[in-house]
Amino acid sequence: MKILFLGSSKFSVIVLKKILDAGVNVSCVITQPDCKSGRGYKLTPTVVKKFAIENDLNVRCYDKIKNHIEEIKMIDYDVAVVASFSQILPQDFLDIKLSINVHPSLLPKYRGPSPIQTAILNGDTKTGVTIMKLVKELDAGDIILQKEILVGEEYYLELEEKLANIGGELLLQVFDQIETHSLKFTKQDNDKASYTKKFSSLDGDIDFSFSGNEIINKIRALSETVGCFIKIGNLKLKILRAQYVKDIECKVKTILNNKKRFLIGCKNGAIEILSCISPSGKTMNGKDFLNGHCEILNKEVSC
Repeated sequence: MKILFLGSSKFSVIVLKKILDAGVNVSCVITQPDCKSGRGYKLTPTVVKKFAIENDLNVRCYDKIKNHIEEIKMIDYDVAVVASFSQILPQDFLDIKLSINVHPSLLPKYRGPSPIQTAILNGDTKTGVTIMKLVKELDAGDIILQKEILVGEEYYLELEEKLANIGGELLLQVFDQIETHSLKFTKQDNDKASYTKKFSSLDGDIDFSFSGNEIINKIRALSETVGCFIKIGNLKLKILRAQYVKDIECKVKTILNNKKRFLIGCKNGAIEILSCISPSGKTMNGKDFLNGHCEILNKEVSC
């Protein structure tokens, strides 16, 4: 069986590597075009393109799939696999061959662009991966396979890697089902569907009037992508890691006068800042930052 793979992100690379390591024949990889990034706005390929080139895979970069349907029809493949591609695929593409999607949630819950971050942000205790048949409507296709896992204290990137590896494992099972003609489809219950949004830096401000668990969930979900920030006077501090401390009394939104631990009061305890990026761009642990900025002790933070 020959696979056409479409993806653009780190999640995509993990899935692709998983199936390649299992000996699956990937006849072609489609990813997004190079884009300008960094200080010099240099054209940079997607991580999928880099991986494909390193592994001698045939790779193509298409900005809009709808403009390349005739070219895709010429590719020798049996099934298209989509994993975090970042394009809505047109019906003309879906009509060519069976197309399946690796989606990191327990559909119909969390359709859309940010299921992993949303699960962490909401404090979910379980999540999972769904392999579904692609249809034009967003993440609404029939379910082929699902696997549920428990969510611990993972940050986004750790949970993303875990779910991507599971997605690759499920794909191998689906490929076996296709070859043995035992594939089964289960319709989603659209009445139970929920949708996620694309997060931006505006979502990263931390409000210490919220509970400790809510704050930590936000840091776990967003600190590694759009970033989480606090403001102390004229200082803007990017938070990387933190932990919730229940057994400390501390005024809400106020930095505790304690040079040993960087503690900020929240609704029901305190948040300890474990690591951060200072306004100068230096990464450091919370205690070191605090010792270098004693003037912020007893100061109030704002979001």
